[in-house]
Formats: sequence, structure tokens, C-alpha cells
Amino acid sequence: MRSDDAGDHWTKISGNLPTDFGFAIDVHTHQPETVYVVPIKSDAEHFPLDGKLQVFRSKTGGNEWEPLTNGLPQKDCYVTSSAMRWQSTHSTTAASTSAPPAARSTAPQRRRHLTAITHDLPAVLSVEAQTLA
Repeated sequence: MRSDDAGDHWTKISGNLPTDFGFAIDVHTHQPETVYVVPIKSDAEHFPLDGKLQVFRSKTGGNEWEPLTNGLPQKDCYVTSSAMRWQSTHSTTAASTSAPPAARSTAPQRRRHLTAITHDLPAVLSVEAQTLA
């Protein structure tokens, strides 16, 4: 869902995504119409559809989506995506999962190819965040 008025009204933006469920989601810092999401099977089953890890990108604020699969496992991948972050200063998109692989894209012109940056880390069982004032 998307809100353009601080949450007073919401619009469904799942469009041509393969499912209505997704985690994590990230909005480009300087291009708010560019959004990334990792679709998951369902609210109860937090893993990629058909064992294929995909990051979907929309350049239209969620109206239309395109899959980014190059460099990501396309079989037997049943991990949970836990975080994604657009790093505008480095032109990098990174996605973290509950088990390897974590992936990134550093091709600012294309961003259609993701590269695994870990393969042998243990599963993440807990994530903690702290905000300092």
C-alpha cells in the first residue's frame, strides 16, 4: 500500500507483483517513485516464491514492477529477506536475508545485476536496531 498524504488515504500498489506480500521494501532516497521489494509467498510463509530469490523494482511509485534476478539464486532458495537499503552515495542497492546470500548491485546505469556478497554466514535469528537522539 502507498500513501501520498501522511496516511490519510491508501492505494494498493501490488500491480503486477507475483504476490501481495513482500519484505523488505525500500524507497530510493532521491527518486521517491523508485521502490524495491522482495516478494514472499504469504504472510505465514516468509520465503521467496518457488525458491527463486527476486528483488522487484518499480520506477512508477508501485504502478508497474520489474523483477531483478540476475546474480540471485533461482532454485532451492528459501530464505527470508530481512533488510534492504538504497545507498545513494555509493549507487548501491543491498538486500540482506535470514541466511546467505546477501546481495548488492553497484552498476548505477543498469542496476539489473545483483552480486552475492556472502555465501557462508550462519542464519540470522534475531535483528536489533537502536536509534540515538
